[in-house]
Amino acid sequence: MLYFSKLRIIFISLICLFFILIASNNFLDSTKRFIDKKINLGLDLQGGSYLLLEIDNSPVIEQKLQNTSTLIRTYFKEKGIRIGNLNLTNDKIIFFVEEKFKQEVIDDFKDENSNINPYYPRFKSHQFDINDNGSSLELSFSNQGLVELKTSSQDQALEIVRRRIDEIGTNEPNILKRGNDRVLVELPGLDDPMRIKSLLGKTANLTFQFVSNDNQDSFGVEKLQHENGLDEDFVSKRIILSGDNLLDAQPRMNNQTNETVVTFTLDRVGAKRFGKASSSNIGRQLAIILDGKIISAPVIRDTIASGNGQISGGFTFQSATDLALLLRSGALPAPLNIIEERTVGPDLGQDSIDAGIIALVIGFILVIIFMFIKYKIFGLISNITLITNLIILLGILTLFEATLTLPGIAGIILTVGMAVDANVLIFERIKEELKNEKNNIIAFDSGYTRSRTAILDANITTLLAATILFFMGSGPIKGFSVTLGIGIFSTLFSVYFIARLFTAIYVSKNKDKEILI
Repeated sequence: MLYFSKLRIIFISLICLFFILIASNNFLDSTKRFIDKKINLGLDLQGGSYLLLEIDNSPVIEQKLQNTSTLIRTYFKEKGIRIGNLNLTNDKIIFFVEEKFKQEVIDDFKDENSNINPYYPRFKSHQFDINDNGSSLELSFSNQGLVELKTSSQDQALEIVRRRIDEIGTNEPNILKRGNDRVLVELPGLDDPMRIKSLLGKTANLTFQFVSNDNQDSFGVEKLQHENGLDEDFVSKRIILSGDNLLDAQPRMNNQTNETVVTFTLDRVGAKRFGKASSSNIGRQLAIILDGKIISAPVIRDTIASGNGQISGGFTFQSATDLALLLRSGALPAPLNIIEERTVGPDLGQDSIDAGIIALVIGFILVIIFMFIKYKIFGLISNITLITNLIILLGILTLFEATLTLPGIAGIILTVGMAVDANVLIFERIKEELKNEKNNIIAFDSGYTRSRTAILDANITTLLAATILFFMGSGPIKGFSVTLGIGIFSTLFSVYFIARLFTAIYVSKNKDKEILI
């Protein structure tokens, strides 16, 4: 029946009051907020930077194949199978093996228990394809292996990009996967993306290698440029330490030389290796190499056993801070290339907000006028419910600290239309019931009850569409689906609890009068 107990009335009132307080956080100072939450504005509303990064997986593929070639040599040497002319060409490992051993070698690569396939041992031959080319065997990543490698590389890149951006303290960044080799970065409120671009464009692959002009170095030598682009040095290919051994890095001011340096701390394994290498190479230059360029090459004066050191190189405090940030966040698994970038100014974002608010206000006023003219006192009840519905919707978005975008505003405007639609269905059904039923309470109760199926059908189908948009869509589409989905639940609550409560109060007081609707 059209009846609400006191407990139910108190429950509805408390829910409305709670969401009114939560929604008010968006219009109050941080010191006066009910709880420290508010709706965040998306890139299209407050301005900011949009970067689409593509991962260059070529170095990763080459490195994995190089590692595999070493495993191949060791594995078949232990089995007593001679292989020769092993080289890496066009992302393929090509090697010679005697004819009588060919099938055994091929079977080893396809055996899930074989140690030759260590990268993805749970897949039988999914990591590699091996082909008999007559005089030699060719080994390359299979399609499955490439997908898994790219996915792993993307996951690592996503985490490291997130660490770097979090270190800077950017407000509410949005970092998402795109395909299997791209990362989307949205930075609301950031007008100058140059520093971010510089940080994200560096792989930050740190190594410590000795300077060596001896071509007879057993590990081989390579010529590398200094970061200034002018000087060059030959360095040994032997890597003493890598960034993996780094625990922490911080910018500091050297009191003795009055220059900015980056101090670093090594883990236990790194400290042990560094101490051993420095004790046996006193007087030699140790090149500190970042992304293939020498940033510093100090001479070792004494054994460094503490695991602490410093990198100097004519840094400004900003460049030292950025280098320390890069080293702390870790090296990217592969280089990132910026393939698309956009900057939205705050003025354009404010224009979007103003346009959205104007559209919402105009639509809202027209709906209020129509409902009041069409349904009189019940139109007023519908309008009060509509306002409460919007407040509840804003309260829920605030509670989850959602990011509001321009499509999100469109979802809110659509919610207004759907809320009115539900009330129209109920009131028209009540009109039909009043023609056949003289008891006002029964007529109104039947109107709410018998219109429920149509309203639920309409809202459930819309909710299904919003759910599909959320899981299949991206970015702005998700923002639209979130506000629309939440709006459906707030609409059903406001129609069947708030509007029905006000209707019940009015009808109960006028049950013996002729009620016009």
